[in-house]
Amino acid sequence: MKKLIAVLGFGLAVSPAFGSCESLKAELAANLDAKGVVNYTLTIVPNEEVKEGDKVIGTCEGDTKKIVYKRD
Repeated sequence: MKKLIAVLGFGLAVSPAFGSCESLKAELAANLDAKGVVNYTLTIVPNEEVKEGDKVIGTCEGDTKKIVYKRD
């Protein structure tokens, strides 16, 4: 039983690192809004679609996707 609790605890501790992109995007947007940043777009893209010059401000889904920031 103790092993099961330890495994579940470890899984919960690691899960934020592999969290959903939408929740991370919302958290980043809230941080930007709190700092007074306006007229921006956050886009979730697969790693292979990130272009040179894109400003990546987050990674998610086990580092398979990036969150790209763009000023409008």
